Amino acid sequence: MVLGLLKRFLPRGLYGRAALILILPIVTIQLVVSITFIQRHFEDVTRQMSRNLVLEITLLADRVATAADLHTARAALAGPARALAIDAVLPAPGKPTPGDRRAFYDLSGRVVIDTLHDNLADLVAVDLSNSRRVHLVLATRFGPLDITFDRRRVSATNPHQLLVLMVATGILMTLIAVLFLRNQLRPIRRLAHAAEAFGKGRVLPYTPTGATEVRAAGNAFLDMRARIERQIEQRMLLLSGVSHDLRTPLTRLKLGLSMLGDDPDIRAMGHDIDEMQRLLDAFLAFVRDEAVAEEPEPLDPAAFLRMVVEDCRRAGQNVRLAETCGAGSVRLRAGAIRRALENLVNNACRYGSQVEISLSVLDKSLRISVEDDGPGIASERREEAMQPFTRLDPARNQDRGSGVGLGLAIAADIARQHGGSLRLGQSDRLGGLKAELLLAR
Repeated sequence: MVLGLLKRFLPRGLYGRAALILILPIVTIQLVVSITFIQRHFEDVTRQMSRNLVLEITLLADRVATAADLHTARAALAGPARALAIDAVLPAPGKPTPGDRRAFYDLSGRVVIDTLHDNLADLVAVDLSNSRRVHLVLATRFGPLDITFDRRRVSATNPHQLLVLMVATGILMTLIAVLFLRNQLRPIRRLAHAAEAFGKGRVLPYTPTGATEVRAAGNAFLDMRARIERQIEQRMLLLSGVSHDLRTPLTRLKLGLSMLGDDPDIRAMGHDIDEMQRLLDAFLAFVRDEAVAEEPEPLDPAAFLRMVVEDCRRAGQNVRLAETCGAGSVRLRAGAIRRALENLVNNACRYGSQVEISLSVLDKSLRISVEDDGPGIASERREEAMQPFTRLDPARNQDRGSGVGLGLAIAADIARQHGGSLRLGQSDRLGGLKAELLLAR
């Protein structure tokens, strides 16, 4: 539970975690050294200086104790006090306030007070409220003896200088280490940006730099990217050949059937050829993936979605824009997003009679929901439904025609190119399928 609570406050980025790993030991070492060594050292020095001063105060107290009367005591006190740089007043004016006083942050003052009380039996009170002077009161047979002297005589001079030096040096070394750390982490961040961009269909110029391990990862990424680009290029060449080789005989078949008359069997064969042509176009459209070559452009998602809905309504589809939340410009591949939305809308119209689209513009993402009143898809088969060439015929209504099983797969692929995903669920509003297109901003 404690670890889980700490994880909520720990930095999530590599730079923040590395900086924490670097700074935390420095701060810990300084605290340990300051508390266990420096404080003890200055306490020992303060105790030794206080004991030395006790000898001088004892000398003054003995002079007073051996004097015959008050006048003699004052005379005996004046010379040694002046020589020892101590202000002594006998008797002290006013009634002395019992009890010791010091500031709460005066840690060496506690040692001074304890040492004086341990070695001066007649000590009444010690006042360290003035950081520059020490004021104490001794009980004598002629009345209270008021003694004042410089605080530097019982405390080490400027004990904070070593702490300040340690802190300043620690900060300086930390800044230097952070600069070196930043240079080491920059290649990793560049590699992450290049990989993220390639996952969204963009190729950024990248040259491996940094430590040996980072260079090895960068070279592996470049090899992987080159291999994927070669596969895409080979796929396009293959599809170009397939398109050319299959369209020509299909066209000849359609032309030959049109010259054979209007026989029912001939019309059935013509429908089969049209179906083959439609399947071929769908397969080529899926594998060609024209959205990869398209450059992102800033769009107003609400205006763009209204335009898509209007185009669908002109095509005779029962689609309406339910609601829009949020505002702001988003960089998207307009053609690819339109294609994904049209696939989702066509899929919803094929199996439902009413389709609603809603938009939510969030801080870091864009969510477009397409809902219908159809039969929906069972939760255990939703992942399967987004696989290419998958048709869940038992789960979906066939009255409005059948597809080739690519609509959801294309939409999911376009969402991944934009750093997002496609999620399928149950529509609370219409009761059918709810397809959420999540895109990164």
